[in-house]
Amino acid sequence: MHAPVHTQPRKKSAKSFWLKQLHSWHWISSAISLIGLLLFAFTGITLNHAADVEGSPQTVSKSATLPAALLRQVAADDAPDMKRPLPAPVAAWVEKTIGQSGDGDAEWSADEVYLALPRPGGDGWVSIDRHSGAVTSEATSRGWISYLNDLHKGRNAGGVWKWFIDIFAVACFLFALTGLLLLWLHARKRPTTWPLVAMGLAIPAILAIIFIH
Repeated sequence: MHAPVHTQPRKKSAKSFWLKQLHSWHWISSAISLIGLLLFAFTGITLNHAADVEGSPQTVSKSATLPAALLRQVAADDAPDMKRPLPAPVAAWVEKTIGQSGDGDAEWSADEVYLALPRPGGDGWVSIDRHSGAVTSEATSRGWISYLNDLHKGRNAGGVWKWFIDIFAVACFLFALTGLLLLWLHARKRPTTWPLVAMGLAIPAILAIIFIH
């Protein structure tokens, strides 16, 4: 005589296993993305009201003269216009004397070397006269809200921040997906689950159809 096969405990065990896994992934992904979500939610508001919250730009201008030894490294020649970095000693001098970064590809023309220095929340540039060695620069700051807004957009923030946004997006995707699966597992005991989820889809869809043309 064969013993009866009990399937219900196995089903409960499997559900318990997946619940535990989903809860683990949900809280881990939420912990990783928490600060980023707060930042991006806040800057979502400030971007939507950028004209009202951004401060007035503050610009600092500086000038100096490149030493003769360094001028020879950027002196005018007959080479065609091109983009290339400043020589390392010139870049170091610019950083020390002008207080601006000397990194990046500069635009070399017959008379001038122009280095654009955009950054989150501001802008800047350095210009070097290839004949006289006269150096002029400007650095503009639009305030910390503009800085955070540019981080939100990934504007002029560099490769490391680009990687952060990608990793943050994956963490948010896992957070949302595991949340959806947890809703599905608990939906039988919470009858308002799917109407609320449907509302979350319907509201932006209706607004887009009616008000965005």
